[in-house]
Amino acid sequence: MKLLYFAWVRQRVGMAEETVELPDAVATVGDLLAWLETRGPSYAEALGAKGVVKVAVNQEYAGSDRRLAPGDEVALFPPVTGG
Repeated sequence: MKLLYFAWVRQRVGMAEETVELPDAVATVGDLLAWLETRGPSYAEALGAKGVVKVAVNQEYAGSDRRLAPGDEVALFPPVTGG
């Protein structure tokens, strides 16, 4: 699965994208976020504020109950502000 990180999520994780092999227990967006937080302090810092980081799966906004498939592209980004 390809993961894309944007804005301060990218800065905190330390990379713009990565390809990961998900554990069998990761079936939804919520599972993915919980699993990513366990991957180290930088992930925990980036994803620790529940509900702040937005997720898109295959370029469509996705809630925590969205099921994931192995070939999905998942983007993680902070809320967009205007001005």
